[in-house]
Amino acid sequence: MQRRKLGNQGLEVSAQGLGCMGLSEFYGTLTSDEASIALIHHAFDLGVDFLDTSDIYGPFTNERLVGRAVQGRREAVTVATKFGLERNPDGSFVGFNGRPEYVRQACDASLQRLGLDHIDLYYQHRVDPNVSIDETVGAMAELVNAGKVRFLGLSEAAPHTLRRAHDVHPISALQTEYSLWSRDPEDIILPTVRELGIGFVAYSPLGRGFLSGQIQSLEDLEPDDYRRHSPRFQGDNFAKNLELVEQVAEIASSRGVTPSQLALAWVMAQGDDIVPIPGTKRRKYLEENVAAAALELEPKDLKRIAAVMPTEAVSGDRYDRRGMGAVNQ
Repeated sequence: MQRRKLGNQGLEVSAQGLGCMGLSEFYGTLTSDEASIALIHHAFDLGVDFLDTSDIYGPFTNERLVGRAVQGRREAVTVATKFGLERNPDGSFVGFNGRPEYVRQACDASLQRLGLDHIDLYYQHRVDPNVSIDETVGAMAELVNAGKVRFLGLSEAAPHTLRRAHDVHPISALQTEYSLWSRDPEDIILPTVRELGIGFVAYSPLGRGFLSGQIQSLEDLEPDDYRRHSPRFQGDNFAKNLELVEQVAEIASSRGVTPSQLALAWVMAQGDDIVPIPGTKRRKYLEENVAAAALELEPKDLKRIAAVMPTEAVSGDRYDRRGMGAVNQ
């Protein structure tokens, strides 16, 4: 697999990463830890060396899983994790926390769960509106100086926040949702990160699975799958969005690829500073996703995709009202 740079500080990763969240929570029935570790190892064998996790996934169990998976391969793997959204052991959310003392505590706790002596890329998961970004990133910079973290990142941060943070300490990556049906970063965010020399990590590049074409109704989702409560999966939004996906599937078929592969190739074609991190629990879909990294879309393909999936085509917000209040902050 080709490699891409994230930022100007020396971080380089596989052109496609692996989002590990779904291995521990949110997307229905889980596989065993052994099966999940085998999946991650297969990703390594396919050339993926960039793993994405967070302290809240599980909660608290996904970091342990990733830590087990990288044992014996540490030097060849880039591990990214996050802090800033507090959860209780029962899974309930406490809220945002960007206080400097919490930054230090959260990092130490993540290192312990991961079983590592340093974190390669450490993100603030969501910006805390009650704490100056200067204070939060200042504390994160201290972790770099202490050797506990190599590179810094933010997730779902607004352009003005990115600028202030980058003035305190170089930010190597911004992680924000980006896909054929989440195009909002294109207006201001992508130009800002490119101006500042910050890499862009695209999470949910398959629209939480919708762009795969595998979800035809809510009944295809398990009762505890959180997507059942996502606005884009509700009522008329679902029907309208399914029509869009069907048109994308037709283009994919004409290229002899799956809708997922076309959607991933589209994200990767938007710039060599963009690294998507699709997640999956199945070996088949992992191999399918990785194969998309070698798919080159021609100008006529991009034109056809733009015609059926324009910027504002998707119906519904990507989160509920509470979730939307935490993005682009």
